Amino acid sequence: MAEETPLDKFKQALTGASRAIAREAEVEVAWSADAPSQSGKNFRVPLPSRNLPPEQVREARGFADSFALRLRHHNEALHGKNAPPEPTARACYDAIERARYEALGSNNFSGIRSNLDAAVEMRTASDPIVRAQNEGEVPLQTALALMLREKLTGEPIPERARAGVDMVRDFIEERVGDDFESLALSLDDQKAFQSLSLDMLQQLDLTQPTDAPDEGESEEGEDEQGQDEQDGEDEERDGEGEPQAADAAGEMAEGEAEGDGESEATSDEEMADGDPGDDGEEGMMPVRPNRPQGEIPLGQEYHAFTERFDEIVPATELCDAEELDRLRAYLDSQLTGLQGVVTRLANRLQRRLMAQQNRSWDFDQEDGIVDASRLPRVIVSPGSSMAYKVEKDVEFKDTVVTLLIDNSGSMRGRPISIAAISADIMARTLERSGVKTEILGFTTRAWKGGQSREAWLADGKPPNPGRLNDLRHIIYKEADEPWRRARRNLGLMMREGLLKENIDGEALMWAHNRLIGRREDRRILMVISDGAPVDDSTLSVNSAGYLESHLRSVIEWIENRSPVQLVAIGIGHDVTRYYRRAVTIMDVEQLGGTIIEQLAELFEDEKRGRR
Repeated sequence: MAEETPLDKFKQALTGASRAIAREAEVEVAWSADAPSQSGKNFRVPLPSRNLPPEQVREARGFADSFALRLRHHNEALHGKNAPPEPTARACYDAIERARYEALGSNNFSGIRSNLDAAVEMRTASDPIVRAQNEGEVPLQTALALMLREKLTGEPIPERARAGVDMVRDFIEERVGDDFESLALSLDDQKAFQSLSLDMLQQLDLTQPTDAPDEGESEEGEDEQGQDEQDGEDEERDGEGEPQAADAAGEMAEGEAEGDGESEATSDEEMADGDPGDDGEEGMMPVRPNRPQGEIPLGQEYHAFTERFDEIVPATELCDAEELDRLRAYLDSQLTGLQGVVTRLANRLQRRLMAQQNRSWDFDQEDGIVDASRLPRVIVSPGSSMAYKVEKDVEFKDTVVTLLIDNSGSMRGRPISIAAISADIMARTLERSGVKTEILGFTTRAWKGGQSREAWLADGKPPNPGRLNDLRHIIYKEADEPWRRARRNLGLMMREGLLKENIDGEALMWAHNRLIGRREDRRILMVISDGAPVDDSTLSVNSAGYLESHLRSVIEWIENRSPVQLVAIGIGHDVTRYYRRAVTIMDVEQLGGTIIEQLAELFEDEKRGRR
């Protein structure tokens, strides 16, 4: 039996402490490089380095303590019963409740207080509040939760978020009045705390008061209300489900999709649901449809309401160097288990690419080198002059390959890990074969529209606004950048809060235009996605097929008019209905081999075409 490592011993201690805090003997703790998460009694906390740096140990303890306190002090049924339907209000409602049960632990145990402070620092580091330049860019749920934490525990606002909180502090304090004090007095009573929280959200104009039925009323009214809500969901094909149900579905998907080898892969439906998480903006996870294209009114062209808030950003600007190193270490730990497979795939691709560069022969020539296969002819007919062969060089076009990876929320867990691993394999192998590789990702800056939607609301909600979310296009590796310099950037795909919604058409145009500007003779664009484009903000105010129609038109133009060769790989969803050259895989473990096969076939088709 192998000797236990310090990391194993720490995990055992963390599990024991979590069971004691939660008063649940069945709690299990596992490591994760994805967003820390809780699925019932299963906790996934950040993976520290092997030498267990104190700050990373506190972060892992902090998230484990938070999840344990949630089990001990939080009633999910009560929480979901009166949750507000508005996305921003729901995010604030979730964040306020987390502040409540974390304050209970922080106020009673000094050790837990220190651990939770480290977890708050880590959550804040990846929150948009640290990059906010004005009041409109500050996520209200983060500012509200940090201000409430300050009131309930006395802990100061994290330094990196202080400027963002100060931008909205006066607005919040003016609206909520003495609500913070009232909440502090109700810390032990979730029901009373919930009621006061909803009153505060109404004061902030984030939600409207609802007339809840008295407990003595018949269940018939509740049934009618439920039916009305269901009818509304049927009319809006890609609308959200009931918040509580969405949370439950997300937790199931999280528990199955993000395991470190402890659980089986998710079914297609669970992968589609994504991971709503338990708190904050993660609760806005969209559900990815896999349906035929909807109708778009004639003459309605695709456009963006505004491009002011879009960004094209290198991976290094979204994450500090220390966190990138930690995430890359996690990716390397997964590559270690796949080392044999990685080596075989890399060698296979390199052999097939190098074969395209080998020299060939012209046979049946009048002079040159004697062709051994023609010796019988020379013996039978010594005067034959066609028994020679001449060596010739085969032109191998200078090539660049762009790997465009869907960074949407439904890719979380195993799919995005496999995509990152495959990108790593591709970059190393192609570089050895003399083929330059660019790795790009696409997502959005926010759930449910971000600043673009806020600008649309401020303008009075003009009809047919077009794309209504803030794009985030990520550069993981430049084509001319050596793999050794960009290798750690791929770990960013595992980062908490990165994966949101996806607008494929514009991402495809962006990647294509970057390729067009390249000097190489041959340009290949490979898209890795798991289905149709999804952005709830855009689809809620445009026709159902608005994004799909644009994606189809972009694909049609590239395939028929552009010199760029386009190939797509779908994970769990059929992308052959969009792309002419595409393959769909139902098991994400097939991704690495599929990428190599598709790329090798492109080169072999080119060789056959020359012949």
